[in-house]
Amino acid sequence: MLIVEDEPSLATLLADTVAAEGYDPSVLAEGRGVVDWVRRNTPAVVLLDLNLPDQDGFGICRDIRAFSNVPLIMITARVEEMDRLRGLEIGADDYICKPFRPREVLARVRALLRRAVDWREDRPAGVLSLDETRFEAHWKGVALDLTPVEFRLLQALGHRPGRVLSRAQLLDAIYADDRVVSDRTVDSHIKNLRKKIADCSGGDDPLWSVYGVGYKLELGGVRSA
Repeated sequence: MLIVEDEPSLATLLADTVAAEGYDPSVLAEGRGVVDWVRRNTPAVVLLDLNLPDQDGFGICRDIRAFSNVPLIMITARVEEMDRLRGLEIGADDYICKPFRPREVLARVRALLRRAVDWREDRPAGVLSLDETRFEAHWKGVALDLTPVEFRLLQALGHRPGRVLSRAQLLDAIYADDRVVSDRTVDSHIKNLRKKIADCSGGDDPLWSVYGVGYKLELGGVRSA
């Protein structure tokens, strides 16, 4: 487990709490080097403070999501709803506001690991590629002509392959401006996204509907026409 926290007392408290439960924590006190550390060490989960002295936690999360699906929990003193939505939109799996009890963090970690797909397992190579700085997506090397909303939808599902996301979760990911939108709007965007992937791939359909729940992206179980 990687803990990124610049407050020494809080970092120590978190590390001691998770270590007592059998986890092996590593602590970094600044943002510089976090992304490279994750690349080298493949942690099971990352606890990331947003308010670091040298780098914004949102940027770190975005950079990590460019290459991995490691379970990530943001920890911060920011309480505004827009900050929470922004964190979830760029790929955080959970969001905890300070002050908190260390046991609460531990419970969140356990719940996240229970439902997370282990990002270190083998994945089908070269199926989905996302350039989150340019809003560009490629499916099996072929560029997809996506609207910004469609890109964010594919981004949300692509960061958690195999995991079902509810319509409400997907709405939070694709609309960050608090607009009032029917959750059935997601169905329309899924339909358009499914058609675009099928058109560029000869019929691939990686978007699976789970009745009464939501949608998931299956990179390893793509259906073809």
